[in-house]
Amino acid sequence: MMRITDTVKHLIIINVIFFVATQVLGDTMYEKLSLFYPENPNFGFWQFVSSMFMHGGVMHILFNMYALWAFGGPLEAMWGRNKFLFFYFAAGLGAGLLYTLVNYYQFNSIFNQLKAIGLTEIDIQEILSSGKYNTAILDSISQNKLSEFYQIFHTPAVGASGAIYGVLVAFAFKYPDVELMLMFIPVPIKAKYFIPAIVALDLFSGLTGFSIFGAFGGGGIAHFAHVGGALIGYLLMLYFQKSQFNRWD
Repeated sequence: MMRITDTVKHLIIINVIFFVATQVLGDTMYEKLSLFYPENPNFGFWQFVSSMFMHGGVMHILFNMYALWAFGGPLEAMWGRNKFLFFYFAAGLGAGLLYTLVNYYQFNSIFNQLKAIGLTEIDIQEILSSGKYNTAILDSISQNKLSEFYQIFHTPAVGASGAIYGVLVAFAFKYPDVELMLMFIPVPIKAKYFIPAIVALDLFSGLTGFSIFGAFGGGGIAHFAHVGGALIGYLLMLYFQKSQFNRWD
């Protein structure tokens, strides 16, 4: 079994500490450290970083920390601490930013639809604060859209998954022929095919709202955060390959 590298070990310890603390403090930590929609009163800019250490449940943190160990360890061993940390946090921040930008676009698109059918700012604030509305507006806008509008505003994002997706992309660059498997696809697939397929699946799920992971308890996945982390990871790997400056110590 591969030895756990120092930086990966410390990241796992910090994540576990945050997770245990949330079990003790509950909503207090989630309200301060999860990534909220920018117009939500709970939003803070630090949440782009702090949300990377928050997790929604035992399976959530177990999967992420396993992936961090399995895929991050070889990268840290090759790159060293500084380069790995830069890459990890850049991917995580990119994930949070893309997720927020997509939410901003979707939220304002629905907001403008509500304004176009004659709702006032007060009417819209009532929908956001209570989730209640005059059912007559369903003639002009779907219930699913109204639910999406409410959820975007109130539901925070948590988890290291965006940073992990960046790590997965880097792993595929550096170890393309390593064979990987999903639990429900017990056939070994090389990383250079497996990881792009996972990212493409997340992109498909984000665009369509359909997720095969829903059947496995995977509802509420921030697909565009995954795609954002993967995109930043891909761009950074292209830069690393072309850059002559590779000293990070």
